[in-house]
Amino acid sequence: MRIQNVLIVAASYFFYGWWDWRFLSLIFFSTTVDYSIGLALHKTENPFKRKQLLWVSIVVNLGLLGVFKYYNFFLENLVNAFSLFGSDIGFTTLHIILPVGISFYTFQTLSYTIDIYRKQLEPTTHFISFMAFVSFFPQLVAGPIERAKKLLPQFESKRTFNFDNAKDGLKQTLWGLFKKMVIADNCALFVDEFFGNHQAYSGSTLLIGAFFFTIQIYCDFSGYSDIAIGVSRLFGFNLSKNFAFPYFAKNIAEFWRRWHISLTTWFRDYVYIPLGGNQGNKAFQIRNTILLFVLIGFWHGAAWKFIVYGLINALYFLPLIIWRRKPTDKKSAQSNHLIPSKSELIGIIKTFTFLVLVRVFFRADNLHIAVSYLSTIFSASLFTVPQFANRTDAIVVFIFILIFTSIEWLGKTNAYAIEHLGNTWKRAFRWGFYYVLIFCIFYFYAKPQQFIYFQF
Repeated sequence: MRIQNVLIVAASYFFYGWWDWRFLSLIFFSTTVDYSIGLALHKTENPFKRKQLLWVSIVVNLGLLGVFKYYNFFLENLVNAFSLFGSDIGFTTLHIILPVGISFYTFQTLSYTIDIYRKQLEPTTHFISFMAFVSFFPQLVAGPIERAKKLLPQFESKRTFNFDNAKDGLKQTLWGLFKKMVIADNCALFVDEFFGNHQAYSGSTLLIGAFFFTIQIYCDFSGYSDIAIGVSRLFGFNLSKNFAFPYFAKNIAEFWRRWHISLTTWFRDYVYIPLGGNQGNKAFQIRNTILLFVLIGFWHGAAWKFIVYGLINALYFLPLIIWRRKPTDKKSAQSNHLIPSKSELIGIIKTFTFLVLVRVFFRADNLHIAVSYLSTIFSASLFTVPQFANRTDAIVVFIFILIFTSIEWLGKTNAYAIEHLGNTWKRAFRWGFYYVLIFCIFYFYAKPQQFIYFQF
């Protein structure tokens, strides 16, 4: 087990160092701090000392995140605020490289010390195991954000190769590669063009661009999660499910229970509930909800567009609180019926339409472009024929999206869409389906695109 963990740490540090070896010291420092604080928290029962230790962990982790990710944002806004009163404070921004995955592993290590402080977790005494937990390469740079309570014990128990787990992991990895390389990367070609030159296109074309981006970001991010979970299974690890077919959600509350689950549950457990959650009067609940979504938006990047993105989601969520509508049952959208009811279909369409429009704030370079983009969508040109430089390629992308959506709908009760697809087929048909996916990956892959969430 020790040799396995040493190998994983070496592979993970090599993997991360291949991007930029200088930042290996940063992840090692964060690992050492939280490992030491975890042991110190366990050794003392003094409430004051325990709180001090917790705050050291919080300040160090969020301090590093703040410097690398948010320093220039706060500085620029401070300078702009002083300039409104005719004062030039003379600060200049720094050329800071944002470490890949820092938002993910920071939250992962921070939850470790918080859980120990709450006495919900015993600290590990194996430093190598903790290093492996923090730096585990499949999910290091884009999640899922794992809790120590689930993942750390897997590094401290015996692991042997299991053929069935490996086979299932390869299937999920294959599906993730298909989503990323065939769907997301082909959508990206149109998305980059439409958002990069939005003044040149009609409202109908820009609406399709927003639709393509909504598909792109899901297939890109959930595709990465599928690859991470699938590769981890080859090593005998079970990572958390990060997406539960969110575009089949019937309202915004259900969507956020299904989208980037590891992040939303992190904010729920460590921010929303400590603030009081949904307890208290409506004003109290509204305050907590708005703060929660603004923080989720701000987590994605140091820009006002992300704050506005979070705020709009919060405002769309508020009617559920104001009129005390009970959120849709978590299992209802995963029922096994083939055809949705009328009310379900209307709910899915309404929620997806909202997401298509609000994602414009996520994708646009800044708020001004986002507003301009949406203004064109809601102009008279919305009713014109869409413009495509290559109509054939656009039709092919639409066909792939239709096939992909159908497969996702059929597999919506599974951990991932093709988990059980073809299990009852004859071997020739089952393997034929897998080879079709492989053929599509090699034949239809577009210009390679970086995973969207690498920038967060």
